[in-house]
Amino acid sequence: MEVLKVSAQSNPKAVAGALAAVFRQSGKVEIQAVGAGAVNQAVKAIAIARGYVAPNGIDLIMIPAFAEIAIDGEERTAIRFIVEAR
Repeated sequence: MEVLKVSAQSNPKAVAGALAAVFRQSGKVEIQAVGAGAVNQAVKAIAIARGYVAPNGIDLIMIPAFAEIAIDGEERTAIRFIVEAR
């Protein structure tokens, strides 16, 4: 499963396009976001991507979870969204 990393500066439409492309290719995508701004952009991107794939009869859902990741040698808590079809 491919992992897309989202930051607070990420463009939600660009992330949504990447999410839709990866989803069409593999059927499942993981998105990681660290911080409130990044989580906000990730949720917006998922909402936009739902609109991109809906005309094909695909209903996207997301499953949120926590993940411990290392950034610059420091442990951080990220929000992980598993995006798949219902």
